[in-house]
Amino acid sequence: MKRVSALVIILLHFGACFAANSIIAIVNEDVITLQSIEAELNKVNSFDEKIIIIEQQIDIKLQLSMAIELNLNPSQEDINLTLSQVANNNNLTIEQLQSYPQFPSLVQEITNKLSILNLQQFITKDLNIHLSDDEVKKDCIDNQSEKDSKQIKIAQIIVSQVENSDTNSGDQELPVRNFLKKLSDHITKGASFDKFAKLHSQHPSYANGGLSEWMFVNNSTIEMLDELKEGEVSEIYFTDMGWAIAIKVDERYVDPDLENCKEKIAFLKSQDFYIDWLEDLRDTAYIEIYTDKL
Repeated sequence: MKRVSALVIILLHFGACFAANSIIAIVNEDVITLQSIEAELNKVNSFDEKIIIIEQQIDIKLQLSMAIELNLNPSQEDINLTLSQVANNNNLTIEQLQSYPQFPSLVQEITNKLSILNLQQFITKDLNIHLSDDEVKKDCIDNQSEKDSKQIKIAQIIVSQVENSDTNSGDQELPVRNFLKKLSDHITKGASFDKFAKLHSQHPSYANGGLSEWMFVNNSTIEMLDELKEGEVSEIYFTDMGWAIAIKVDERYVDPDLENCKEKIAFLKSQDFYIDWLEDLRDTAYIEIYTDKL
């Protein structure tokens, strides 16, 4: 009864608006309008293809709703970092990106994708995937290199902009470098890199003290980091997410092709687990599709 009442309130409140923007589906207390997915529907012809698009939108609605319920919405900092990366990848400044008429839609799309990514990570964070020897032999027997390759793990402090600096957001290199230099000096004198990363890094890895995944030593930046002595802070270097300093945490030698194969299997298992979870979420949701409007 509560759900029905909520839907009635929604429909009465937005009745005039939806008169020209038909509801194509209901997902719990939320709705999907024909106008919101019209562009996608116009790209396909068959009824089945249109249903697939609506089903995908239903999944998105359910995931976003759960992300809100679990307080997994991305921070403004994460959104800004992603926007900076989009601008860099397209050789634009943030100001140029913001000048595009589609910028509000881009921000919403990024927010939604980051929310769903946070949800996926939350649902699978405690998943302990163990690969048996038989699985590795079956799927990775042909994925072995003749020589092992070196990997390192680092901790980074990445900063893209300094608040309250005298320069604008498009010219942050100097204040960021000065800020990182101060942090580096304090760490060299004994300050905790882990604590500084948690306090100052503007990269999502800040929560783990800036700790990275294992990385192959296969480019000049990582080669520079590989040369660091224990506890030594790197020179300032540039990343897609901003300027950074780092320390080397660990190293190992692995078969790169074999490791990539294992990671792929683990990723697919993680995806399967999440898909099953999403299907269970759908089973408990109130979903109605108005197929007659297609």
